[in-house]
This record gives sequence, C-alpha cells and structure tokens, in this order.
Amino acid sequence: MSLDERPTLLAIQHVPWEGPHRILDACGDLHVKTIKPLAGQPLPAHGEVAGAVVMGGPMNVDEVERFPALAAECEWLAEAVERGMPVLGICLGAQLLARALGAGVRLGEAPEIGFAPIEVSDPDDPLLGGLAPRAEVLHWHGDVFDLPDGATHLASSELTVCQAFRAGNAWGVLFHPEADLALVEAWLAVPEMIEEAVAALGDAGEHQLPQRAAELDADLTARTQPGFEAFAEIVAAG
Repeated sequence: MSLDERPTLLAIQHVPWEGPHRILDACGDLHVKTIKPLAGQPLPAHGEVAGAVVMGGPMNVDEVERFPALAAECEWLAEAVERGMPVLGICLGAQLLARALGAGVRLGEAPEIGFAPIEVSDPDDPLLGGLAPRAEVLHWHGDVFDLPDGATHLASSELTVCQAFRAGNAWGVLFHPEADLALVEAWLAVPEMIEEAVAALGDAGEHQLPQRAAELDADLTARTQPGFEAFAEIVAAG
C-alpha cells in the first residue's frame, strides 16, 4: 500500500498543546489529517475519513456561543457513531462524544487533576483492557459526563463514576491514556496548565506531576500502547 492509499485518521485538535501525542506512534499504516475546528478549519465529510481521534481542551461543551464550532463537532460525532466509524474521544473529546450521544455533561464536584487510580471493568476491551483491573493515570478535567444510553461502562475513579465508555466503535475516555513524562513536561511549559495544576494541587503540583510521570512512564506506555495499536487496526480495517 502506498502512502496515498492509506486510510485517513482525522485528528481533531482544540488547543495547540493537546494533540494525539503517543497515539500517533500506533498509526504508521494510517494517513493522519489534523483539523482545528475552533480555528475555523471545517470538518471533512464523513466519507473522506476512516476514523477520528478527538482531543482535549480547557473549554466545555456548552461554550457554543464562544466556540460555535463545538456544536457542529457534536453533530459530526453523532453521525460518525451512527455510521459505525471508529472514534476515540479523550477528555473534552470524550465529553463532546457523550453529549453527541445524548448524555449529560456537567461540572464535576471538584477538578480532577494529577495522577490517580482508575478501576477498569472490562479486561477484554481492545483499547483499555491493558489497564485492567487498576492503573494510576493522568487526569486533567473539571467536567464529567453520564453514561450514554446503550453504551458500555469501562472505567471509574474515586471522584468520577464514568471515566470511560464504549458505544459501538466509539470510545470516550475522560483521563489521558496518551500521557507520559514528555507530555507532562510539555503541558507544564504552558502557563494555563501550570495555573490549573497549582490551583488543584498547590504550589508543589508543578514539581510533583513530572516526578510521578517519570515513575509511571514505562508501565503506562507498555499498558496503553497495545490499545492504541488496536484502535489503529480497527480504523485501518474499516
């Protein structure tokens, strides 16, 4: 297969610092096309792509007056799921996917930022099964979502009942399985992210996060990479 014949994976990016990161390491057999809807770039027709990865950002799904493209993105995701397109939504991407599927999205009781455990309920899930039954992962969100009707619950944390779900070929993951030490260091070079970390974790948060990321780096990479590869294979087979 030539480079021009590879199936296209759409990467939807909302802010410069939240790209697919390690997910791309599994996508060598795919052509990755990055779109920034909030910067005015239009979403492609569904028939032009084989799958989509929808990344995070500090905005919430209801800020449609400030970011009108979010409404169009929800509509696009609803049709993508209806078509059976493989979709992976992370953080804001998962919230948009949940909203697209009719689930409630709201402010959580408290921001969930930093490394904390999750419980994974399905060890056979192709994307998240490698983290079962329990893993310490990076969280960075204030909003939470309900489980969409008909979806399968996949993960929870102490603060958040629904951390991940699957609806057909679509996965919504509130935590950041793509995170590693390099990602944490890159995020902490962004003033907005440092401000959020310090607000949630105190002055020591800026230093604790990379330390814990370094301790978990090898284990998390080994346990999440097979899931990214499985998703890429599902996209390629579509």
